[in-house]
Amino acid sequence: MKTKLNILGKGGLLIAMLFVANIALAQYAPLQYFRYNDQRGVNVFETSKTDTVGFDGLKVRVGGDFAMQFQGLSQSNTLGNTVDLGSDFNLPTANLNLDVQLYDGVRMHLRTYLSARHHEESWVKGGHLQIDKLDFIKPGFLESFMQHATITVGLDEFNYGDAHFRRTDNARALYNPFVGNYIMDAFSTEAFGSVTYQNNGIIVMLGVTNGKLNQSVIKTATSDNRASFFGKVGFDKQVNDDLRVRLTGSWYSNHGTTTGTWLYGGDRGGSRYYNIMAVPADPNATPPVAAQESDFDGRFNARFTKLTAFQINPFIKFNGLEFFGIYEVAGGSNEFTTPTPDKEGSFTQIAGELLYRFGSTEQYYLGGRYNAISGKLRESATEDMKIDRVNFGGGWFLTKNVVTKLEYVKQNYKGDAWTGSNARFLGGEFSGIMIEAAISF
Repeated sequence: MKTKLNILGKGGLLIAMLFVANIALAQYAPLQYFRYNDQRGVNVFETSKTDTVGFDGLKVRVGGDFAMQFQGLSQSNTLGNTVDLGSDFNLPTANLNLDVQLYDGVRMHLRTYLSARHHEESWVKGGHLQIDKLDFIKPGFLESFMQHATITVGLDEFNYGDAHFRRTDNARALYNPFVGNYIMDAFSTEAFGSVTYQNNGIIVMLGVTNGKLNQSVIKTATSDNRASFFGKVGFDKQVNDDLRVRLTGSWYSNHGTTTGTWLYGGDRGGSRYYNIMAVPADPNATPPVAAQESDFDGRFNARFTKLTAFQINPFIKFNGLEFFGIYEVAGGSNEFTTPTPDKEGSFTQIAGELLYRFGSTEQYYLGGRYNAISGKLRESATEDMKIDRVNFGGGWFLTKNVVTKLEYVKQNYKGDAWTGSNARFLGGEFSGIMIEAAISF
């Protein structure tokens, strides 16, 4: 490097420094219709249609996320065969984010998981094109419609429900006031397109995906691939300086037997609670026990085919007091013929999250969350499978880009339906302390 700099001389060195400075400035380029990847993005759902940034050429914003947890949990089950958990740090996770202003009202987003629990290698999570103006067709084209409309196309997470706006996305943990995501975690990355219309607080959205998490054009004798359709209606209104009220209802439907099973299993990052309900191998048992563990334990996915789901989300913020809720029903309509015809069942999820944010910039918060699911994998089942979880804790935004969190979590698996391949969850519970530090920019 020294040799190269000597050859360049002072003028070349100055040019190099200006080039580096320009890259640094580009990382924080203001973008149109953009959700900030810092504290300013907290409680932002669909991006606003307010045009506050002028277009003066292509802009590239390079960003990232980093998250690390200290886990101090204990666990047990009826069989008494779960692994012993100690207190230590989990593997840190990291994201690389690219956001590019391509044209006036046209923006691209791309996220890569650099480090994740479920993938050791770097993995492109997904990307999309967001179009808020159609001036690339002709200046002023459909201007009155596009003042309220947003067109989104890509292979990325799609807008079913409001919970996905508040969840942890691998290393992007800054929007989530707690450490874990919800038990039934509605999140998937699929090829999709959607149109969102916002006017005076009213929100209407319609979209379609190809129903696949893993993309392939190969067709087999058992392929029954169908498109997934999803939508949302609701309103989001800042009633006055003190009060904001939002209420939305979302739906999702897929009627294929080989597509649509990913709505609650599309996250490739993995669960935030590590090694939960894991069972070690025991070759001396009768019968021998194989090791059982999933990177996604702590969550629940019924893997229904021909899935139909509905989610209702209230959100109220009065000064620093904040409530977010979930009422969700998801069920399958596939009929199996072995050993006897038996349709898939359904599950109900409820959640309530109450926070109080305080400080000059609401940099501190305290609160709690309750989350529970119950339901059946098959209509013929005589017992419901039940899980509930409580979280209590708080956080501190040291800066708008850095947050630390402390929570107490307890999760219980209830009922007698945890049998067969799910026997390790019978009477299961885990509880303890989690500490998380997250950086996003």
